[in-house]
Amino acid sequence: MTAVHLWLRHEPRPTERRTPVVPADARRLIEHGITLTVEDSPQRIFPTGEYEAVGAQVAPAGSWVAAPDDAVILGLKELPDDPDELTHRHIFFGHAYKQQPDAEALLTRFAAGGGALLDLEYLVDDTGRRLAAFGYWAGYLGAALAVLHHRGRLAAELTPTDEKALGELLSPDSGDRDISALVIGALGRSGRGARDALAAAGISPTTWDLAETQDLDRDALLAHDLLVNCVLATSPVPPFVRPQDLDAPGRRLRTVSDVTCDVGSPLNVLPVYDRTTEWADPVRRLRDEPPFDLIAIDNLPSLLPLESSTDFSASLLPQLLDFRTDSGPWGRCLARFASASRELGIKQG
Repeated sequence: MTAVHLWLRHEPRPTERRTPVVPADARRLIEHGITLTVEDSPQRIFPTGEYEAVGAQVAPAGSWVAAPDDAVILGLKELPDDPDELTHRHIFFGHAYKQQPDAEALLTRFAAGGGALLDLEYLVDDTGRRLAAFGYWAGYLGAALAVLHHRGRLAAELTPTDEKALGELLSPDSGDRDISALVIGALGRSGRGARDALAAAGISPTTWDLAETQDLDRDALLAHDLLVNCVLATSPVPPFVRPQDLDAPGRRLRTVSDVTCDVGSPLNVLPVYDRTTEWADPVRRLRDEPPFDLIAIDNLPSLLPLESSTDFSASLLPQLLDFRTDSGPWGRCLARFASASRELGIKQG
C-alpha cells in the first residue's frame, strides 16, 4: 500500500465539536501503517491527548497550511478564507457542487494551488449510496428541535448535549396537545432519525418519500403543525413550500425544520429563506400571523458530538484504511471534483 499521511485539522467554526475520526479509530489507522497528525483543538469533543495516547502526532491548530505536500487534510466543515491557493488534497463537506453561492470561489482556490476536494457528500459506493454520513443524527436533532420549539421548550441559545439528556427533554408531557407532524424524505438516514426523535416525543408522524412528493399534495402538507424536511435533492423538483404558501388562508403549518439546508442552491426544496439559523439564535420567524417559524442549522449533529462522531468515524474508517484515488470511492470523489470544476469553467493546474 502506498504510504498515506492523514492530517486531522481543527475546525474553525466555533460551534463545531465533531470529528471525522475518533481516538479508537485513530488507533486502527495507525496500526494499519497510516501516519496520522492531529491538530490541537480545544473544542473537539475528544481531547487531543486521547489521540496522542494512541500514537498520533500532534500539531498546532491551523498548521495544515504548512503540512507536507502528500498529506491529506481531513475535516468536516468549511475551510478558513486563507490561503488563496489550496495545495493539498482535502476531505470535507465542501458544499460546492450544486451552484451554492461560494462554490466557484472554493473550487478556484483548489485550481490555483493544484489541490483537490474529495467531498464527503460524494463518497459513494458503486450504486451511488453514501458510505459515510451524519444523516441519522441530523434528522434526529432537526425533529427534536422542531418539537421542543413547538412546545415552547427550546432554549434561546443551543448548547451541545447527549442523547440521554435530549431524550429526557423530548419525553411527552400529559399537558401537551397532540402535534401533527410530517417528515418528508422519511425513508432515508435523516428521515429515520427524524422518525425516531418524534417517537421519543410521543408523536406518530405522517411520512412521505419519493412517491408522495412526485405528485405533491401541498394542501395536505400545510395542514400539519410541523414539517421536518430530510430530502437532499440532486435534480430540480417542485418546491415543497413556496413564499406564497406562507400566506395561504387556513395554513396550519407553524414550524419547519430544514435538515438539508440547501439555501442558495437552485435545488432548494424550501425556497422561503435566504440564510441559515445559528445555535445562538436557532429559530427565525418568517410570518407573524399566523406564526411561521424556521429552524435551519447546517451542523445539527454537532449538538450531539459524541454520538454523531462515533457513528460517522465507524463508517468512514474502512474508506480511510483503503485510501487511494486511482479507483473506487475516492477515485469517484476526485472525478466528481474535476467535473464540477469543468462545469464552472475552472481549469485545474
